[in-house]
Amino acid sequence: MSAAAGRAVRVLVVDDEVITANAHAEYVRRINGFEVAAIAHDGREATRMLNGQGDVASGAIDLILLDMNLPDTHGLELCRRIRASGLNVDIIAITAVRDVAVVRASVSLGIVQYLIKPFTYPTFAEKMTAYLAFRASFDDAAGLATQSEVDQTMANLRAPQRPRLDKGMSQETLDHVIDALRNRAAPRGGLPSAAPAGVSAAELAEVLQLSRVTARRYLEHLVELGAVAREPRYGTPGRPELEYHWRAKAER
Repeated sequence: MSAAAGRAVRVLVVDDEVITANAHAEYVRRINGFEVAAIAHDGREATRMLNGQGDVASGAIDLILLDMNLPDTHGLELCRRIRASGLNVDIIAITAVRDVAVVRASVSLGIVQYLIKPFTYPTFAEKMTAYLAFRASFDDAAGLATQSEVDQTMANLRAPQRPRLDKGMSQETLDHVIDALRNRAAPRGGLPSAAPAGVSAAELAEVLQLSRVTARRYLEHLVELGAVAREPRYGTPGRPELEYHWRAKAER
């Protein structure tokens, strides 16, 4: 659990999307107290690195940033193998999987944080900083812990999230927009059956009972996060209308 005092926490990033893995590694490098030990793109490669057979600089791995959807295994299965091997390493899940059963299993396997894609760098940094405080609580402790020390240590992992959305935006509405894009059906009714694969701001606004300006604002927010692609819709009279597509890689 505890890294040697005075050295950075060494992180293994596990994600099959090369661009995503590199982005997460770059995020790690921006936070004091961490260093990237290696990047793996599947469960087999991650296992080799954890066993010291991969391209890992000298020193143990302290923390794994683990995607759940890997090409050769599920993240939970990899986690079970890590636990069974007795490796003393912490795990933070970084995934688009929101299934309650998966989240519950993650908790039972000792995954210390669960970060849902897509997210912004500030959200990532907040989770990692909370984790660093969690580790520091153990590093600073000696002998037997008191109840208050245990409570404070666990509370460090559950530090409240500060709002990361722009003023006037709500997480609940953002979740509805994401669901509508992912499922092509909104909570208050389905998108028109004749609608193309992409969704315009006007169509989304009608289904979610939002103003067109508000719908576009949320869609553009998701474009900035890289979760949604934006392109012109041709074949209609007048100026081409923009339509928005949920990116498949955002589900990884």
